[in-house]
Amino acid sequence: MSAQETALPVTAFMLVKTTPEWLAMTPQERVEAFTTQVVPAVKARTTGVRSRFYDTEFYSTRVTDVWVWEAVDHDAYQRLVDALRETPFWDRYFEVVDLLVGTENGYARTYGVEAVTSIST
Repeated sequence: MSAQETALPVTAFMLVKTTPEWLAMTPQERVEAFTTQVVPAVKARTTGVRSRFYDTEFYSTRVTDVWVWEAVDHDAYQRLVDALRETPFWDRYFEVVDLLVGTENGYARTYGVEAVTSIST
């Protein structure tokens, strides 16, 4: 097997809080800032990364958003963070409150057991 075939995917839960500068922008300005400042930086620096965004400001004052980043491996994740840190989104538009990084069902691989999942019908 090659290193590419054995690399584990990485999921990062990036807990962030909006800053007054971000909130002062109009929704259109926010979309434009994201599409012109963040997306090009991420695309230029890494491949194999997918993102999803969750609003949490309705339920939390400490964390207003959770960005979920899925990377094909730790190297892709590291390149992603390096790219984000070079944009205004890191500590200017958003305060990075915490990073929770892991691999799905890591315990199952460690102990050689089937992953336990729940199915609701």
